[in-house]
Amino acid sequence: MMRRRLSGGLGPAFNNLFTASLASNLGDGIARTALPLLAARLTDDPLLIAGIAAMAMLPWLLCAIPAGILVDRIDRRIALALANTVRMILAVALCVLTATDALTIVWLYALIFIYGAFETVYDGATRAVVPSIIGRADLPRANSRIEAGELVVQNFLAGPLTSLLFAVSVLIPLGANAVAFLVAAALALFLPKIASGRQHALIGDQTEAAWYRQFVDGYRFIVKSRMLVTLWLLSTTIGLAFSFATASFVLFVLGPLAVPEAWFGVFMLSGAIGGIVGSVFTAPLKNGLNAGPTMAIMLVLSGLAFLIVGLWPNLWVTVIFFAVSSGAVTVWNILVMSLRQSIIPGHLLGRVHGTWRTLLWGATPIGSVLGGLVGRIDLALPFIIGGVVATVLGIVFYRFISILPNAEDVPDPLGPDALVPL
Repeated sequence: MMRRRLSGGLGPAFNNLFTASLASNLGDGIARTALPLLAARLTDDPLLIAGIAAMAMLPWLLCAIPAGILVDRIDRRIALALANTVRMILAVALCVLTATDALTIVWLYALIFIYGAFETVYDGATRAVVPSIIGRADLPRANSRIEAGELVVQNFLAGPLTSLLFAVSVLIPLGANAVAFLVAAALALFLPKIASGRQHALIGDQTEAAWYRQFVDGYRFIVKSRMLVTLWLLSTTIGLAFSFATASFVLFVLGPLAVPEAWFGVFMLSGAIGGIVGSVFTAPLKNGLNAGPTMAIMLVLSGLAFLIVGLWPNLWVTVIFFAVSSGAVTVWNILVMSLRQSIIPGHLLGRVHGTWRTLLWGATPIGSVLGGLVGRIDLALPFIIGGVVATVLGIVFYRFISILPNAEDVPDPLGPDALVPL
């Protein structure tokens, strides 16, 4: 039997995945900085700007479950390479449309939707690969490293560089975006065989069933657990509040806060710094307080931070509390992901993750559109409303969250011999 690494370094398989993740996150960071700026050049309507965020999240409503089925049925290394190859092609198409002055807000919506559809495949495959190559006790550490790498690359490297180059020529960051996804696609193919997920087919007979019969597999698994279904619905409502709050964030930063366009990426470093600090302190907080109490505190803290930003729309206040909120959300995300990965059997990882994200991220376009409508009244008002909702939820569900277990304390759903060598 092949044992997963439980201590010391995280091993060459994880290092390979981490490197591929860095390259892919570079592409994501360029896209997430350039696309709102492109949209702001095409329109100054808060509702149309909010539509960018809505269109980016809509694929999670429509595509996350099919993506999860795909991830559970094919070699997960191929899924990673496929997703990044398609996103590379989309980056090239965006370059062509921009260079020929053919880009419209409708074209931008279409490209963002397709990009998001394949992001569901990439995200599901990555989350499914991690528990295949990492022991449970090391899941928070591995997820923290991936989260920190994402924040560093997307915000410290991609964010500021994209904003500065965008002011010179939008084609430069868009071209770099295509190269980054191409590199990430190639690196995924060098992951070891255990990352494929094919070993789980030996114990998961459902992976051989007709694909159209597997749409409800993830849902069935979640609703069997009162803890999981409650956490699922709570996470979805919180995500809705946060998407509502940040729907017109780019206009809030460029408008009331008076941040120049070229410095937008630099401003976003505040969130990155908060997220990195959160990822670094996740393990110490979890070890000192346990996962549940840590998550409960972070949820209340993140809601209060958004509320303060809305009530006090000042540049430095926003910088500080945007960092606080990002750090709190990062800690929450790492611990929730680690808990889910420890509970879900390997052969169901793609489908359960897809089902979870279908509701969680599929609901965010609703929040984005509603937040954009409210932003037409006052760009600070969505932060106030979203912050109040998140804070109240954190207080009401504080006890439920505080008793959630650590990832390593969850019994193995398939027993110690679940992994079979290929």
